[in-house]
Amino acid sequence: MRLSRKSEYALLALIDLASNYPAKMVKIVEVANRNGIPKKYLEQIFLQLKGAGYVKSTRGANGGYELAKAPDEINLAEIIRLIDGPLASVGSASLYFFEHTPVEKNEKLLQVFKDIRNFVADKLENTTLAQLLEHE
Repeated sequence: MRLSRKSEYALLALIDLASNYPAKMVKIVEVANRNGIPKKYLEQIFLQLKGAGYVKSTRGANGGYELAKAPDEINLAEIIRLIDGPLASVGSASLYFFEHTPVEKNEKLLQVFKDIRNFVADKLENTTLAQLLEHE
């Protein structure tokens, strides 16, 4: 598995919002500046996260973005799957995005990739935004 820059930015932005949860709305420019994310790119990321129900926004002078769920209800795996797709490095080892691949011709080789997928998925599915907040 290799994270795209978009996934990295999405995770950083969500952690930023989590650090303000539930106290206040955060301006997109503030999130972008604190995390070194291009503002226009972050707008696209937030649109995707909003469409999937992870963030919500309010317009106006006091508006901004906030998490739509509590930080302990959002795990890393679901965000990475949303942005980048499968966690497995080969399609035939994927649970959610299965597709036949040549690796299936050797069961032991396929099992190696399934073991890797299981380890990665377990770690990411059991790590929430709340666990990544610096003050905790």
